[in-house]
Amino acid sequence: MSDTITWGMMLRKLPSIANAIPRLVKGMKVANVKDPTQTCGLGWSFEQATLRNPDGPALLQGEVVLTYSQVNQWANRMAHHLIAQGIGKGDVVAVFIENRPELLVTILAVAKVGAISALLNTAQTRDTLAHSLNLVAPAAIVVGEELVPTFSAVRERVAIEATRTWFIADQNTCKPPGIAPDGFINLMTACADGCADNPASSRQVFFDDPCFYLYTSGTTGLPKAGVFKHGRWMRSYVSFGMIALDMRPEDVIYCTLPLYHATGLCVCWGSAISGACGFAIRRKFSASQFWSDVRHYRATTIGYVGELCRYLVDQPPGAHDSQHGVKKMIGNGLRPGAWGEFKRRFGVNHICELYAASDGNIGFSNILNFDNTVGFSLMSWELAAYDHDSGAPTRDATGFMRKVAKGEEGLLLAKIDDKAPLDGYTDPQKTETVVLHDVFKKGDRYFNTGDLLRNIGFGHARFVDRLGDTYRWKGENVSTTEVENTLLKHPTISEAVAYGVEIENTNGRAGMAAITPAESLATLDFSELLAFARQQLPAYAVPLFLRVKVKMETTGTFKYQKTRLKDEAFDPGKTGDDPIYAWLPGTDTYVRVTEQLLAQIQGGKYRY
Repeated sequence: MSDTITWGMMLRKLPSIANAIPRLVKGMKVANVKDPTQTCGLGWSFEQATLRNPDGPALLQGEVVLTYSQVNQWANRMAHHLIAQGIGKGDVVAVFIENRPELLVTILAVAKVGAISALLNTAQTRDTLAHSLNLVAPAAIVVGEELVPTFSAVRERVAIEATRTWFIADQNTCKPPGIAPDGFINLMTACADGCADNPASSRQVFFDDPCFYLYTSGTTGLPKAGVFKHGRWMRSYVSFGMIALDMRPEDVIYCTLPLYHATGLCVCWGSAISGACGFAIRRKFSASQFWSDVRHYRATTIGYVGELCRYLVDQPPGAHDSQHGVKKMIGNGLRPGAWGEFKRRFGVNHICELYAASDGNIGFSNILNFDNTVGFSLMSWELAAYDHDSGAPTRDATGFMRKVAKGEEGLLLAKIDDKAPLDGYTDPQKTETVVLHDVFKKGDRYFNTGDLLRNIGFGHARFVDRLGDTYRWKGENVSTTEVENTLLKHPTISEAVAYGVEIENTNGRAGMAAITPAESLATLDFSELLAFARQQLPAYAVPLFLRVKVKMETTGTFKYQKTRLKDEAFDPGKTGDDPIYAWLPGTDTYVRVTEQLLAQIQGGKYRY
């Protein structure tokens, strides 16, 4: 795997570059809305797609196929009802529905009103759910039948009027069915006879108006609500759908990602709307049914996150693995070790890896189809030197930050300006914590992404690690991504999560990895596994501790729960049924950690 992009590699891409330039020029014109009185955003873009392809499939799930005209009219009826109930521009409507067409129709209707959808994580319950709701003070909520018990458990802790607590049944909702539970109003019944014309409010939405509140996953504490404005929707749906993927009405995107997060909602659905093409969804990801669904929907494009791809690769090989119509895929987090294998086995030509964050102002995309890169960005960015202990960018004697050299890893900083404004969080104080001032010259401002990238040439970058996931041991910086990729090469390991843990009376953080065996604990040869790690990794990066898990806990977007793993560390009293193993100094294997051995390690008996 080459670490840099060379002139030769770029020359081979000249046809791709030539094909991309017209899309790039057109896309930049559409995306960079500057006139504060120019209509734009989700509602407007869907209405434009409807004009382009009124009878083409817009939303598909199972045997349900809804055309652009049907979805647009359905959303219009709902929008007119919301307006009649007093919901107006800037009001917050919480949306709590699993992946199904009704979720997207509701979001579209709220956008047409000019209101803001607070997209609740459907896995949240109790205190976390109550926190997420109260954080944005919603004027109303729309709850899917499948989540009524979850919402009802926190209802008394949230101030939403019963007249604006709407219910959507879980079956046959294209027609107004069923009776809502006590305390809920059936939204489909209420809006069934409403006006199907585009509401006037959808033409009064502008680039600086908020479209969604998207919550952080909460892996490092209670969720924060990031603001996603309509201007950013324009940049996202054009950048990925038009420029990166060149979506057309004959395309179909298949997405199993949760639609309360930006990759599924903004990147994948936005790309479908950009191409006025079909968007096929599933309630929850299924590795065994994935390619069957792809063939059923005749999908040409798939949305992914890295772990989803690994689950697919881990499925038993089949004769039909490459017998489908998918030529393109878009998402993030595909590991270099799986990149080539995925392409070869499943026959996907273009992996459009991207880098973006729902709370940031920058996006990269792999438009030119190089391997193992997040591509390039049209926004202004720099990689800055940082302090390996604190994670903060460092300043020199002049008070400004230093840009790292090409090929060197650095902290990604994205310039905040008119072309790339920062929407931030609902809490201005939290927004200010990620803004850096006077960075490279007086008066400039940059968004601190907290991520480490490497410039590999020609404006392209490679993702290195989350800054919070790196740790320092024996005076060296350890990349958890590197450790995880190495462990996953071992045939007896199917999942690996690396992190740093503290040993009393030592400096830095020692390496630890939670691993899931490909078969069972009995198949792990700890002496051989240690020898493998020592051969593949620098000495300082070899994990000193292993935690064996039958199943790894993840968020809805397959992010591992590292905070909990770090907190429990290598204490068998905290890790439940998960056995812990330690590599003791001077030995050649991992041994089981008992309460007695834990006390000896923390008491300094072993010199690390």
